[in-house]
Amino acid sequence: MRATLIAALCLAPLPATADDITDALSAAIDAYGEGEIGDALDEIAYATQLLNALQAAGLSDFLPEALPGWTREVNPDVVSSLGFMGGGAAAEATYSGPTGRFTITMMADNPMVLSMAAVLGNSALMASMGQIERINRENFLNDNGDLSGLIGGRILIQAEGGDNLDDMVAHLEQIDFRALEDFGR
Repeated sequence: MRATLIAALCLAPLPATADDITDALSAAIDAYGEGEIGDALDEIAYATQLLNALQAAGLSDFLPEALPGWTREVNPDVVSSLGFMGGGAAAEATYSGPTGRFTITMMADNPMVLSMAAVLGNSALMASMGQIERINRENFLNDNGDLSGLIGGRILIQAEGGDNLDDMVAHLEQIDFRALEDFGR
């Protein structure tokens, strides 16, 4: 039965318009079939890059809008910096307003986030490192005015560089943390 299902899926017509991701995956399969393992790996790496960018676009939807009197500038290049950190998704925006400027960064599903989970996922350990700020029932470590929190054990949120903690908290309060926990699943 399983072989029949796989055969049926292989013979099923593909959509008339393929995208770059399916093109790269198809090229990887072709290269593998031809014994070109290096080319197959290159195509898979390219498909992974495109999928990470697609996922990151979804993560940026969770960046809070600028509050009245503030502006928000989303950094479209933050995903490219994740390659050296093991991949994953990221989103970043800089907020500027009457009392200063700060940046909110979100990173999901990469080794750096997992390494920080031991600290940010443990309230007692967080309290020994600094003050805990509660934002919509989530704990954020306040490290000299910079905030770091872990959502769902896999998404790191950092708000940094602000002169006014209340402004950063007010922006972070707009994030739907429950919906963010389901990001990418």
